Amino acid sequence: MIKKILLPLLIFSSLSLANSKQEQIANTKAQIQKLQESLKKLEASIPQTLVQKKENTFKTHTEFGFISTSGNTDTTAYGLDLNLQKKWGKHVLNFNLDRQYAEDDNIETKNKFLAELGYDYELTERFAFNYLLGYKRDKFSGYDYRLYTGPGVKYKLIKKENHTLSLEGNLLYSQDKIEDTEFTSAGETIHHPNPDNLVTDSSKTIQGSTRDYASFRTKAGYEWQILDNLTFTQDLSYRAEVDDTQNYFVFSKTALISKISDIFSLGLSYKYDYANTPPQGKENADKTFSASLIIDY
Repeated sequence: MIKKILLPLLIFSSLSLANSKQEQIANTKAQIQKLQESLKKLEASIPQTLVQKKENTFKTHTEFGFISTSGNTDTTAYGLDLNLQKKWGKHVLNFNLDRQYAEDDNIETKNKFLAELGYDYELTERFAFNYLLGYKRDKFSGYDYRLYTGPGVKYKLIKKENHTLSLEGNLLYSQDKIEDTEFTSAGETIHHPNPDNLVTDSSKTIQGSTRDYASFRTKAGYEWQILDNLTFTQDLSYRAEVDDTQNYFVFSKTALISKISDIFSLGLSYKYDYANTPPQGKENADKTFSASLIIDY
């Protein structure tokens, strides 16, 4: 008798539980569908310009320092570092300019110009193929110009919130043009900037040589976000001739940047520009310490 009573009760409770579960599943599906519809509406409400901005960006970084004095001394000096980056999809175009100039009593004491144009094709977030074109002119280095161009690769070895480290390597065609050697009629060598205004005897001028060679360049770029408003950066590059490794160039830039607003920062930097085999009569290293106003946009 008890079995006859319990059996229907068990069957009824099982059916009730099954119906309850089906209702829960149906309710869950309905909630998921509503959530998906809400997400679609949210995506549709986002302006397309914001979506495109992630894929198509343009950034500028400008460092500028200027000094001018008059009276007992009459000097002018300025330094400009300009970095432009245009990105669309997997393509990135970078342009870097380093310009330094100084004069004392209207006589040049520094005149340097370096420009680099690079194109990257990003295969992944860390790895990219690139092509580099560089041109450097420095009146006080003994070179009329230095030119280098060629393909390479880039790899982001470290990509963390506070630390980034990027490595580059390029195989290059290089051309170095050594400046002409000028003499006076008395046979005295005339050195730039020629403050005594010595007159050149063109018949005695020795034409500077041009050297074409295969080379390679390696470069590392490190950035450390020390604080929310304080950043340390270090760039180091090494370029050398393939057949004569004694002919090499090293460039280093160490900087400390303090942010004062969304756009403006103050920076201190130290540049070390080294040529292992400079033209005769020239120093190996050129060092520059500067303070500058930085604009990021």
